[in-house]
Parts: sequence; structure tokens; C-alpha cells
Amino acid sequence: MNQNQKATVAELAETPLTELVETSGHAGSEWLARYSTSLMGVFGTPQRVLVRGAGCLVWDADGKEYLDLLGGIAVNALGHAHPFVTSVIASQLATLGHVSNFFTSPTQIALAEKLLVLAHAPAGSKVFFTNSGTEANEAAFKLARRNSGAAASGTPTRTKIVALEGAFHGRTMGALALTAKEAYRTPFEPLPGGVVHIPFGDIAALEAAVDETVAAVFLEPIQGEAGVRPLPPGYLQAARDATTKAGALLILDEVQTGIGRTGKWLASEDAGIVPDAITLAKGLGGGFPIGALITMGGQTSSLLSAGQHGTTFGGNPVATAAALATLHAIENQQVLDNVRLVGEHLRSALAAVPGVTEVRGEGLLIGFDLDADVAPAVVQAGLDAGFIVNSPGPRTIRLAPPLVLTTAQADSFLAAFPAILQKAKDAQ
Repeated sequence: MNQNQKATVAELAETPLTELVETSGHAGSEWLARYSTSLMGVFGTPQRVLVRGAGCLVWDADGKEYLDLLGGIAVNALGHAHPFVTSVIASQLATLGHVSNFFTSPTQIALAEKLLVLAHAPAGSKVFFTNSGTEANEAAFKLARRNSGAAASGTPTRTKIVALEGAFHGRTMGALALTAKEAYRTPFEPLPGGVVHIPFGDIAALEAAVDETVAAVFLEPIQGEAGVRPLPPGYLQAARDATTKAGALLILDEVQTGIGRTGKWLASEDAGIVPDAITLAKGLGGGFPIGALITMGGQTSSLLSAGQHGTTFGGNPVATAAALATLHAIENQQVLDNVRLVGEHLRSALAAVPGVTEVRGEGLLIGFDLDADVAPAVVQAGLDAGFIVNSPGPRTIRLAPPLVLTTAQADSFLAAFPAILQKAKDAQ
């Protein structure tokens, strides 16, 4: 590199983001107009244009401040711009940003080892890294296909996969086949076959469905997109018993519920079972894209062999460094204690609010139902009042804030919510 090239690189390194992206000086309405002419409309019209975040707060292009009670849908585990995570990401990117899957890196290996410990994985367990939750579930879908029971003739005897009504496992084709919502599924049929959906939480229906023709059962310990619905007590044990008897895999989708979201590393860890596989994503990277499939034990881990699955970006040095930093911060900043404390405080207080009919969830994954079909209007009224919440159903609100949400911040929402709810009802 000659001196002129070095000077150019140095100048670029000092160029502020505002000059590259013009993040300042434009109103939100102007950004939204540009959005509509440049991005696909698969997400509808964005609610706001966000330009900055710090902790549990974000600011939009017009300078308005919001308390983020959705956390990127359970992604920003440590809030926004966490100084330790951002410093680790910058340091790793400045050292080694990407290598192909012909190679590995220390951060990839260290993160795999850490996840096996956190999952209490037995000997022979392995990890496959992806970029998202839906990709982790795609890998798990292929794992299930390999549990075919095929004899020497090659004819599979296990051709079915069981999932639950209300399930959401992603939108790519294999994950979409596992997802139950018809509005998501119908435009893309025919989907990969063999998936059957059984009634949610019905142990008798589960036991009747799982026989020697089933390759795997996919379960979310708490269904997030269905309105934060926890599986009933004893269901995971019944699923483990049924799948073991039939020779099927038990695969737990902890994409939304994992990495401290419920006040535990995994929502399923108190069930007293060892699943065959676990999928993770969302909070794992603290905001940086990463997912993982953990296969439990040597037999399950050997189902996918060299060349049968892969990814270009999965497990890259920056993503795995971000995840290691996130896990380290959760462990060393008493974050799980905070999740349990603030989560219980929120659920208890919400249950006492007039107009709230039911509160569900665990830790800081909370769903609550209203006495009228006004949840979308509550989202809008919440934005107007400076709070970001989500409505997975016409009368259901979901909260999945950063795990570092303080009691004082929770109280600010609780104090404002009765007026938010009333404004939503008045707008109907």
C-alpha cells in the first residue's frame, strides 16, 4: 500500500457515520417516504425510524425518547450499545472479521464450549452455529429428517414431525412448515411435508400422535408469538417419555426463551429432562446476529455428517465474540437475578391493573390479555407516550424488554399504562 492509499484509508476510518448515512437532519416522515421506495414491504410500514439507543432507551429521528419494552423482540438482552459488548465486537472486527468454514477461530470454539456447559449437555454433545433462529430451526429440521429409522434398504420408517398449534419456528421453508399460523403458511405451499400440528398443551393428544412413524417433536417451552403461552406443568416430561419410547427426537426451540429471558439460561432447565436438541438465537448475541443448534449426546450429534449442512457466515469470529461478551456480562452483572426480580414485579403489578384479564410468562417474557380487542391501539398509544410494546393478538400485549430493565423503568410504564389503555379504548 502506497502513502496515498494509506492516507485515504486513514481518512475513511475517521469519517463519521453521519456523513456516510446522513443520520441527522432528516425527519422521520422523510425517512419513511424513502423506506417505502427502497425496501420490500414485507414488514409493513415501520412504526418509527430509530437512530440511537442506550441501555433500555431508544430515540427516533425526530428526537423522541422511548422506553424499549420489546428489546428487538427479545434480542437486545443487555440493552442498546452495551459498552463491553460493543468494545469486544470492535476489537474482534479489527483483528479478524470473517473466515470461511474451511477454518475455525478461538471465539467459535470457546462459545461452543460455553454453550455446552450452560445447557448441561452430556458427553458427545455438539454445537452448530447459524445467523438466526429460523436458520437454527432449519438445521434442526434437517437433523430430524436424518432420524428416519431407515433400514439397509434406505426406506425411512419415521416420516412425520410433530409440532403444536400456535407454534412459531420461523419463516424459511422448513421452519415455516413447523409454524402453525395459516396466514404465514398458505401463500408458500406446498411446504416440506410430514409435519402435523396437534392441540397445544394436550398431553393425551401428544401421546396419541407420537408413535414409531414420528422422527421428531418440536416444542417451544413458552410460545412467544402466540401470546406468551407456557406449556402446562408436566408437558415436557410427557414429551420426553413419548419421544424416547417411539425413538423420536425431542427438539426444544428456545430461540425466544433462552439466554436468560426467563431468569434461567434455558426456560426448560427445571423440567428435569434432557432433550435431544435445543435451538437458540435472539438474545445470544446481545443484538448481533447469531443462532445455534445444540445436539445433546453422541448419537444425536452424529446424525448430521460432513457436507450435509453448512453456512457461510454462521459462527464467524465477530458474532461468536459478541455472544461470548453477552454471556460474560449476564454472568458477571447479576442479570439473571434482575430478570427474576423485575419480571415478578411487572407481572404482579400488571395483574392488578383494571382492564387486564390475565398475565402470563416467566422472567421478562410477559404476555397479558385485555378486556377488549384494543391491543394494536395500545401499541400506538404506547408509542405516543414513549413506550415500545408489541401486540401478538387483538387483545394481547407482549413485553420482552432488555434483561437489564430496572424496577424504576418498569414502574414508569406501570404508572402510564392505565392512561395508555384508556386512550386505546377511546380511539376504537
